Amino acid sequence: MLPEATHDEVARFNAIAHLNAFLAQKVTPTIGRAYEGRAGQAFRNRHGRAPADRKDVAETIGNDPAYQTWSTLRRNSMEMRQQAGRSLVLRQAATLRDRAAALNEGAATLHLDPALPLPRYLTAIDTHLMPGGYTNEGLEGDVSSAANYDAGFFATVGGSGGPWNNACGRALVDWLQKEVPDFKPKRIVDLGCGLGHNTLPLRELFPEAEIIAIDVAAPMLRYGHARARSLGVDDVYFRQEDATATSLEARSADFVFTTMVLHETSYDALPKLLAEAQRLLRPGGLTLHLEQPPYRGMGPLEQFMRDWDGRHNNEPFWTALHQTSLPDVLARVGFARDQIFETRCIAPARNAAADRKTEDFGRAPNWYAVGAWQAA
Repeated sequence: MLPEATHDEVARFNAIAHLNAFLAQKVTPTIGRAYEGRAGQAFRNRHGRAPADRKDVAETIGNDPAYQTWSTLRRNSMEMRQQAGRSLVLRQAATLRDRAAALNEGAATLHLDPALPLPRYLTAIDTHLMPGGYTNEGLEGDVSSAANYDAGFFATVGGSGGPWNNACGRALVDWLQKEVPDFKPKRIVDLGCGLGHNTLPLRELFPEAEIIAIDVAAPMLRYGHARARSLGVDDVYFRQEDATATSLEARSADFVFTTMVLHETSYDALPKLLAEAQRLLRPGGLTLHLEQPPYRGMGPLEQFMRDWDGRHNNEPFWTALHQTSLPDVLARVGFARDQIFETRCIAPARNAAADRKTEDFGRAPNWYAVGAWQAA
C-alpha cells in the first residue's frame, strides 16, 4: 500500500530525516550549553536565583539564538515533511484509493460508519501540521492522509520505527512476553489504532486472539485494513468508532491498549477513553497505554523542550497530558489502586545489521507506559 516514490522523492525524505538527526545530535546540545551558560547567567543576574520551572526556562532560553535556531529549523523540517508527503500521495491519490478498495473489497473485517460524529479535537486543527489531520477526505474513498502518514513517518522519527513503522507495537509485544508470559487474551482491542502500525505485532504474538482495531478516521481505517491484507493479515477487524464510547459489549475483552494516542485526545476525552477500557475489560483483564513520559521528575529545561510539540506542532493536548497523573485518572474511572502500575516498554533490536542502520535521532524507541489489571 505504500505510495510509489521517485528517486527525487526518496532523496527528499532522506534529507529531512538527516536534518532531524542533525538537529537532535548537533543543535540540541547547544541549547543546554546556552542554558547553563550565557542565558542561565543572565536569568540569575536578573532574578538572583536559578530557573525554577518551564515559565522561567522560556524567559531564560526562549530568545536565545541557540533555541531559536533549533526551533525554527525543527518547525521547517516538520513543514517540509508534510510538503514531501502530501506531494507524494496527492499525485497518486486515485491510484492509492483504488488499490485500497481492491484489497478491501468484500471484506467483513472492515466496518465504516459515515454517520459517526467526528471529535472536534481532531477536526479543528491540522494535527502534526498535516492538512486536514487524520480525518480529511478529498475524494470518495480517500486514503491520502494515511498514505502520507505511513510514508513520512520515517522522516519524522529518523527510521527509529523500523521498516514497518511499528516499534511501539514491538515494544508492547516485548513487554508482554517478558512481564506476563502466561497472559493469553482471547479478545484484544486497540483504541485509536490509526492505520494499524502497532496493532499487527499483536497478531504475531497472539495468533488465536480476536483483534479489534478502532479509530474514528475512515481514511486511516481504509488504508490500514488494506495494508494489513497486503501484508498477509486478513483476520484483524478494523472498525470506525469513537474510542471513548464503542459499541462493544461490556466485559468482553481481555486486553485493551493504546499506543501514542492519549496525547492526541482532549481533556474531556482522556478519562472517557480510559473509562471505556475499564468497561470493556473482563475480570483479570489488562489495559496498557504507551505514551511519552510525564513531566513528573523532569528538570525544567527538559520539560520546556518537550513542550515544543504542544506549542509548535499542532498538538494542543500535549502539555496538559504530560502534566496529568494517568494513574490517578485510572483510579478515578474505576481501577483499583493496587492494580495500577507504571512501567517502560522498549522496542527490541531486530538484528545487528538493522541496528547499525537505525538511528534514534533523539527519539529512542522506548516508551513510558501506564496500565492496570481489572479486579476479579
